[in-house]
Amino acid sequence: MGNGQAVVPTWPARCSCREVSLDARSCGRHLRSMSELTLPEGYAPHFRKSRFTDPWEPLFSKKEAMQVSIGLWLGEAHCNSRGLVHGGLIASLADNAMGLSCAAALETEGKPAPSGLVTVNLSADYLGSAKLGQWLATDTNFVRTGRSLCFAGCLIHADGTPVARAIATFKVISAS
Repeated sequence: MGNGQAVVPTWPARCSCREVSLDARSCGRHLRSMSELTLPEGYAPHFRKSRFTDPWEPLFSKKEAMQVSIGLWLGEAHCNSRGLVHGGLIASLADNAMGLSCAAALETEGKPAPSGLVTVNLSADYLGSAKLGQWLATDTNFVRTGRSLCFAGCLIHADGTPVARAIATFKVISAS
């Protein structure tokens, strides 16, 4: 699955609006045509799997020297009972991306590889709402690394529009 190739999301057979089955390839209101679902430039299947993120699959990521961006196509499994994308998903995605970005920054800066990073503090401010069928992605735009703590900040976008911002502090767990 490379750049520009169609991605088939794993949401249920009907959109939450129940107007048209996805077998018809579009509900017209919430979901795009399946042929329009292409990965943005640089994204590939996410390199790190966990039981916590399994329900969000398929996840995609783009790794750069100082940041890891995580993205996904929003489906019904990502929504709360009111049909809005759940804020907990947005915060967890940001936490995951910022932690991976701190690890990437430590590596780029030539600092010792930690055995892990643990979230000490996470704060999220919601700026708007994300909708079913949109591409949700993180953009970690601030990373500061230290021996025992790392700091990161990111914006979370839905189809390019900011829907949240987050900041976090991570404890660096030394490998020795």
